[in-house]
Amino acid sequence: MTFWEHLDVLRSSLLRMAVVVLLLAIVAFVMKEALFSVVLAPRSGDFITYRLIGTGAFCLHLMNTGLTEQFMIHMRTALYAGLLMASPYILYELFRFITPGLYEHERRYAVRLVGAAYVMFLIGTLVNYFVVFPLTVRFLGTYQVSPDVANMLTLQSYIDTLLGMSLVMGVVFELPVVCALMGRMGLLTDRLMSQYRRHAVVAILIVAAIITPTMDVFTLFVVSLPIYLLYEISIIIVKTTKQIPNAQTN
Repeated sequence: MTFWEHLDVLRSSLLRMAVVVLLLAIVAFVMKEALFSVVLAPRSGDFITYRLIGTGAFCLHLMNTGLTEQFMIHMRTALYAGLLMASPYILYELFRFITPGLYEHERRYAVRLVGAAYVMFLIGTLVNYFVVFPLTVRFLGTYQVSPDVANMLTLQSYIDTLLGMSLVMGVVFELPVVCALMGRMGLLTDRLMSQYRRHAVVAILIVAAIITPTMDVFTLFVVSLPIYLLYEISIIIVKTTKQIPNAQTN
């Protein structure tokens, strides 16, 4: 096909993706009670994470300060939910557009790479929802410099923190996939990663401190541990993937 024919195909794919995202966002918007029962669950002491670690009973009371704020947050949250639900279809459309220009072995590797990246992003989002965000909310939402100063948390602040941290944790969990790709390209080796393991630990602690801006050592440990495990898994993956080009050559 010509360049303009490729653009027409891409435009059609983007249009189909936008329609699917919009339809699923409308479904999420209509199901307001179910949507926000999930989104607002970590603010209550009945959340599964708090029950497992045995924290005391608490409940954060959120407030609204803007006339249109709740409606706009409802729309934005529904759009994010629609995008998340439509993500498998989006990947399918993008892959169907790209694969005609790939060789068979490149197509197989691309399927594994994109599939792994998608799964790791979902795992990072779930880890944030069930571990990182609840602990952050529990600490910051109940922290007081004085009993005379009450916390008045806004719905906007709560949703922004949840969505932002979900995105960050999803990106952080792409570490094994990025390392595997760099190892495949010969830009990274397992020996180099092992040699700079101590430096990586310091960087992981800094990243964990940025993700969870708390002074709680337990929370910092809980966030740092999975990232460190991802680094160790990445070393194993890089050690394995670097043998692939040699195997194909032989």
